[in-house]
Amino acid sequence: MGGVARIMIYHKWSVVGFMLCLRYGLISMRSLRGLEDIYARHLESPGTKAYSRSEAFSLFKDFTHVDIRTPLAHADLLESSVGQRHRGLFLSVARLIWPRWFLRCFFPDNGLFMMITAYK
Repeated sequence: MGGVARIMIYHKWSVVGFMLCLRYGLISMRSLRGLEDIYARHLESPGTKAYSRSEAFSLFKDFTHVDIRTPLAHADLLESSVGQRHRGLFLSVARLIWPRWFLRCFFPDNGLFMMITAYK
């Protein structure tokens, strides 16, 4: 027995999730779409899933200790390029006005990447 697993899954309650909800939900006049549907259709590839912290802990319930971190990264702060299907006027404007300092101060643990270290 023993061992360590280090994996990354997408974090449901991330800044990127908020951006996707704005872009593909509210602004598109499809505000009734669920977050799961928006992630599955617009994040990476069809069917992409994102998990809450409690869902991630549940996935690793058989491990003796689980450490989960969700730090902000380049995607959350709009500091890097994005896939071609997300480009456009909305993103160009958002990059100019994106409140990076505010996110770093008040939402430092709402990043897209959920980094998990689980010990057996």
